Amino acid sequence: MALREEEYKKLKSNLTTEAAINLLPSKTYNSKIWLVGDGLNEDEQLKAPKGTLFIPFSQFPPRKTRKDCFYFHTPAMITPKHFENVDSCENWLPRRVMSAWRMAGILHALEDWQEHECGNMMFDIEKVWKASLVHGFQPISVVSASESKA
Repeated sequence: MALREEEYKKLKSNLTTEAAINLLPSKTYNSKIWLVGDGLNEDEQLKAPKGTLFIPFSQFPPRKTRKDCFYFHTPAMITPKHFENVDSCENWLPRRVMSAWRMAGILHALEDWQEHECGNMMFDIEKVWKASLVHGFQPISVVSASESKA
């Protein structure tokens, strides 16, 4: 569910036709899965049903106001164990977790990729996913607000 019309249109325009049919704009707050951008506020979160999963698609996560809901991290992965001097890259992510934006730069250097990802231009997602796993990056799991330290 996309809460705001402009966010819905932006997300839908970046999806394949097959994936786009699964994204719906919402006229209510009843959905248990919310795709959220930078502007999600406390009042909107309070309207969500208990157990709602908030998934940010923006660079910054929403402020966690509900203990009975789940907040997924911004796009990120756990850094490889052999990386040194990596404690925390962003204060909203757990230790040794790196945002997708920073990871992309590291993967481009490790793989010697010469392509530039800017705006809506995106590299082959399967190729990036496989390279991230080969280099030791690992997916992170979702936690509820009550389990989170942030």
